Amino acid sequence: MAGGAVTIAEATTPADRKAFIELIYRLYAHDPAWVPPLRSEARELIEGIKTNPWFEHGRARYWLAKRGGEVVGRISAQVDTLVLEYMGPHVGHWGMFECVDDQAVADALFDAAEGWLRAEGMTTAMGPFSLSIWDEPGLLVDGFERPPTVMMAHHLNHYAKLIEARGYVGIKDLHTYELQIDKPFPDIVQKIVAASEKSGKVKTRMVDKAKFAEEAAIILGILNDAWSENWGFVPLTPLEVAHVGVKLKPIVYNDLVRIAEVDGEPVAFLIALPDLNEFTVDLGGRLFPFNWAKLLWRLRKPRIRRIRVPLLGVVKKLQGTRLASIMAFQMIEYIRRTAVENYGAKRGEIGWILEDNGPMRSIADVIEAEVTKTYRIYERAL
Repeated sequence: MAGGAVTIAEATTPADRKAFIELIYRLYAHDPAWVPPLRSEARELIEGIKTNPWFEHGRARYWLAKRGGEVVGRISAQVDTLVLEYMGPHVGHWGMFECVDDQAVADALFDAAEGWLRAEGMTTAMGPFSLSIWDEPGLLVDGFERPPTVMMAHHLNHYAKLIEARGYVGIKDLHTYELQIDKPFPDIVQKIVAASEKSGKVKTRMVDKAKFAEEAAIILGILNDAWSENWGFVPLTPLEVAHVGVKLKPIVYNDLVRIAEVDGEPVAFLIALPDLNEFTVDLGGRLFPFNWAKLLWRLRKPRIRRIRVPLLGVVKKLQGTRLASIMAFQMIEYIRRTAVENYGAKRGEIGWILEDNGPMRSIADVIEAEVTKTYRIYERAL
């Protein structure tokens, strides 16, 4: 079918949306590192405000590329009022880009997405984001051989070529770090943690899922303060936090989420998640009719190989201080111990981390973590 005419149509009907979702299961069918996402979560992401509170402040369109009646590509374009406020007044996003290795198909998809962004008054196109920076940001450009961890994206290795040929330039890299955790951290970390425990100034506690809403509010307050000056920061709304809480509650365990307090004030947090992808990789993206029971059973007393730390935050007033480093090492060490003793984990992943986030990269260096994946954000003037 190569060389045939490419047609582009907006995905507006239920059949279109189904085709939009199903494309990836065909494109990645022979990729040994790919983990099929759950179709139910893919539908919830794009269906609108009833299933995704991002639509409270954002709007999106989706397109399908077809050749000879077969779907060969897809893309989204989105405008987010919070992005316009925090990242730039005319910055539009695109994402969910999936495509056969054909520049004509890619260009047709970008024609549609960029045309809509221009019509919405945008002068810059940035991506990929699916749909928010809090979902799956960036294009995988290194680390294709490793399966993605929970809530991280995986892509085909020809996408960067198609995107760059369109005129997009990489503007920011996001790294994930991996390390062996079934052995102690270096002596310096152990000494820092032991000294902090002896002084008693910093107290790190587990969260209490029985007070889930209250704990989530504490973490949100720290997060929105801690990350407020980071590149790409867009605050999470209370509705989004509540939505994420419902989704994550089954895989949030009290002993894998820690809050650090100084003089009784919560000032830092760390969230670790068992790698849910280990439990879903063989489900084919479907929970029904019987896979839901299999997943629930696996989540009861999870034993996993890998654990992921997606979020760590320290309030702004303490960033760059010795106390911030002490809290970070204390939380990371407590999570390491718990992950190994209670869940059987052998490997840990931290990320994503911005390429220019010096403090976090320094922590990764001290605990001897290595970059295993790189995701790239691209930009182009419209």
